[in-house]
Amino acid sequence: MMERINHQAFSHPLYVMLKPVGAHCNLACQYCYYLEKAHLYGHLPQHVMSEELLERFTREYIEAQTSSDILFTWHGGEPLMRPLSFYRKAVELQRRYAGGRRIDNALQTNGTLLTDEWCRFLKENHWLVGISVDGPQEFHDEYRLTQSRKPSWLKVMNGIRLLKKYRVEWNAMAVVNDFNADNPLEFYHFFKQHGCTYLQFTPIVERIKAHPDGRHLASPHDDEACAIAPFSVSAEQWGRFLCAIFDEWVRHDVGRVFVQLFDCTLANWMGLSPGCCVYAEHCGHAGVMEQNGDVYSCDHFVFPEYRLGNIYQNTLIEMLYGEQQQRFSLLKHRSLPQQCQECDVLFACHGECPKNRFAHDRYGNPGLNYLCAGYRRFYRHTAPYMDFMKGELLHQRPPANVMIHADEIGRRC
Repeated sequence: MMERINHQAFSHPLYVMLKPVGAHCNLACQYCYYLEKAHLYGHLPQHVMSEELLERFTREYIEAQTSSDILFTWHGGEPLMRPLSFYRKAVELQRRYAGGRRIDNALQTNGTLLTDEWCRFLKENHWLVGISVDGPQEFHDEYRLTQSRKPSWLKVMNGIRLLKKYRVEWNAMAVVNDFNADNPLEFYHFFKQHGCTYLQFTPIVERIKAHPDGRHLASPHDDEACAIAPFSVSAEQWGRFLCAIFDEWVRHDVGRVFVQLFDCTLANWMGLSPGCCVYAEHCGHAGVMEQNGDVYSCDHFVFPEYRLGNIYQNTLIEMLYGEQQQRFSLLKHRSLPQQCQECDVLFACHGECPKNRFAHDRYGNPGLNYLCAGYRRFYRHTAPYMDFMKGELLHQRPPANVMIHADEIGRRC
């Protein structure tokens, strides 16, 4: 039976992240939240997306869009474990069904499998590549290891070298954990030294619960007794990390280096959409499709209770704009505890990602974000600079002017 659709949801673009090899990866990063998802599909004879499913998704995804610009995002696991021929087929199908619309592709990879042939393809087809790299070798190799427990940094850096060689557009996604969070400037300067000007810093926060088959990561709303995973960054570390990098960025790199969180913060300061679900008032606008066609509410919510259906039985519109997904979207705001509702910087974070909201607020209510104290420190520290940049933008002046006045603003704080 077709689920009732809330047509107001159509004001948001339909967006689905693709997992062409599911959770399979050539690395075994200790903090990875996705590797264990393979057990959800242990009953399947194969764990790769077929070309028949690829065509079904491509056609339906393009037809469901209300915008003339369409983005395909390929993720994993490690998506490059699917051969290059699969992605050549993807491009062919996109052109076949585009109907005059512009198609873009973004690929998130650990970079270790990149070759000259891969990079030529990426350049020729104008793909944006996100590289998962956790900074200098010492930091990266602490947790990002191969399945045989060997370091991966040198292979990642060779992949980055190849991207540069072929002038493929790339950015970095770096995980902030308990080990690297105490060295923010060394971390930040690494990316500048390697010519990366688009940065996404992702705090790793996971909980572990006991399981008959061994340790498993907890569901975002798991009420069982769970322990914070040892690799998780603390709220205090996260706050110090962000403030230290912001102080460096606001004096030297505004308009030159783009840090996703800083851009999102300024957007929220201006009352605009932050462009990232983590810091938006509502979530649920970014689903994920597994290699067999199962669609889930979010990449961080690939649990049975968040399965929306399967593309062979349900349309993408039914799943992504239906009642179940709308409830998921609205719950982010509706479930905020009292402390959040009273907070003077709620507009800047909106409680951050629901997966991290398992702490209790000062009134004893559940649902406080584990990283709350770190975010509050960051927003209060950056408020004078955000106010200044907002003023510059409202007067149609470049926000980079803040670099000229940064020290003066800092003395006023």
